[in-house]
Amino acid sequence: MAQDICLPVGKGYVNVRVGAIIQKDGKILMVGNGDVDHFYSVGGRIQIGESAEDAVRREVLEETGVALEIDRLGFIHEDFFWGTMGDKTGKLIYEIGFYFYMKVPEGFEPRRESLEAEGRGEYLEWVSPDTKKTIYPFFFRTELDKPCTGARHILTDERAD
Repeated sequence: MAQDICLPVGKGYVNVRVGAIIQKDGKILMVGNGDVDHFYSVGGRIQIGESAEDAVRREVLEETGVALEIDRLGFIHEDFFWGTMGDKTGKLIYEIGFYFYMKVPEGFEPRRESLEAEGRGEYLEWVSPDTKKTIYPFFFRTELDKPCTGARHILTDERAD
């Protein structure tokens, strides 16, 4: 079984993840779950020996039931935040994420409406960027509609909050 890249370092952790930007009719396909009051991107951790592109294709297939092609890398996101679950609660996490715009074919609908991850019931939902709920990553609200031909670097640092 492949191992996710989540490494303990000192008193914290380093995560390496991918996220898919799947847009349709002005909305973004996001993941929610009954345990938290926010949405997060389709995606997950890269596994040892896997490229970021392979990881995002795998995660999209696992979570939507549909194999989508990558359009392009849109964002490289460095994120410092405090863990809120399990053994990571209260520990500093440094996460680097690669967010890819996916090609969304005409008539695309995810084949899976619910997911199971770490014992939590997850579901997919088309979310408007102006939803009242929190969206992770935060920059999905403000940056997705700004055309750019190259990847953009985003830094989020919640340590000062």
